[in-house]
Amino acid sequence: MLQIGMKEINDRYIKEVEDNFAINQLTNKTQLEYLDNSTAKYHGMTISYLYVPKLFPDHVVDYLSDQVTMIYSILDKVIKEYLTHADYRALFGFDKRLEELILIDRLYETTLPIGRVDIFLNEEDLSYKFCEFNADGSSSMNDDRELNISIQYTDAYRKMQERYDLSSFELFDSWVEEFMNVYSTYQKKVEKPKVAIVDFLEKGASLEEFEQFSKSFKKAGYQAEVCEIRDLRYVDGQLYSPSGMQIDAIYRRAVTSDIMEHLEEVPDFIQAVKDQKVCLIGSFCTQVIHNKILFKLLFEERTQRFLSEEEKQFIKEHVPYTVSLSETDCNIAEIIKNKDRWIIKPEDSYGAQGVFAGIHYSVEEWEQIVKEHLDNHYMLQEFHMPYQSRNVQMNSENQQFRNYSNLMGLYVYNGKFKGVYSRLSGKEIISVEHDENDAASVMVKEKR
Repeated sequence: MLQIGMKEINDRYIKEVEDNFAINQLTNKTQLEYLDNSTAKYHGMTISYLYVPKLFPDHVVDYLSDQVTMIYSILDKVIKEYLTHADYRALFGFDKRLEELILIDRLYETTLPIGRVDIFLNEEDLSYKFCEFNADGSSSMNDDRELNISIQYTDAYRKMQERYDLSSFELFDSWVEEFMNVYSTYQKKVEKPKVAIVDFLEKGASLEEFEQFSKSFKKAGYQAEVCEIRDLRYVDGQLYSPSGMQIDAIYRRAVTSDIMEHLEEVPDFIQAVKDQKVCLIGSFCTQVIHNKILFKLLFEERTQRFLSEEEKQFIKEHVPYTVSLSETDCNIAEIIKNKDRWIIKPEDSYGAQGVFAGIHYSVEEWEQIVKEHLDNHYMLQEFHMPYQSRNVQMNSENQQFRNYSNLMGLYVYNGKFKGVYSRLSGKEIISVEHDENDAASVMVKEKR
């Protein structure tokens, strides 16, 4: 096992780039040429990326796997508590229409088939805080896949590969395997289920990724189609794709908030789920852990009651303190005065939409933002400064190393850790809207 520290191995890669900068500038052009002709696209444009990947020694991979096991256990308990206790459900305050969908029996064992838990990881001591929990809409597996292919064209990667065993996380075939493991416990399972990958396709950000998943299902011997969720048709107790394929199982990429916003546009999909005529992976119960109100509830006595002492300590160490942004829960004057300590987020969103960090605003601006969002389904959360590391964007005018904030998404398939999605930003909020750049996530082992 490679016992070198994560920061140390990443620093070695950086030094390799710096010591041979001119040749790496040239090989980046080959990398970019590959990416421009690849499926690594966001709304039709090649993704923004940094030249130095994130390297994960095998002992760090094992550590992250253990962390995923712990948080998955907690999230699983929370979902089960919601499903079985009305008093706990009331704490979430969900719309009655959503609650009805959440309570539909999924007819299989797993509560959370797929997720990506995003963390701010300190590479020096491996301490971390959670940023958010993503469920069915977990994405960007294809970005990491393409980056790991493209990086093999670069000089620094080839030089490091001479010294270490470098490899990527496999995020497609492994999901098909776990999808079918979940399906194998489905009470109405059929021998060779036909699979629909569904979303609101006009968003367009993940079409290439959906096709990659479709290819993996087909490679494993299953019929699969990417489908617009609005165009599914429910006839005589059977759900059909737009092409007429009979659908047995759904890989749901449409996030719950989008479905609730367009509920009247997806009646056939909803009725098939309510009638339990299709296996929905994941079911609507995953919304319990996706909504950011969970961060607040994890600290409350009602949740602490059903957790182990180890799980309680885990939450204390890794979940940022969170309350509702309300007159009842907050000292508004203190929040405004100590603005750099806080960040506010919508209860239910994704992609860092509607997120405000106090450090980015004057006291006067922050006061206005806080008051505008007070008692309006927003959460107030302890702000955690992301860990910063050096990197370089080679395909830019300023080809110099600088510090970037780090955010890592840990993929969990059917309770098992499967890989990392690495993002970096020149700012403290890391999203496409806030100068987000991807980096390849690479596993590192000693050469045998």
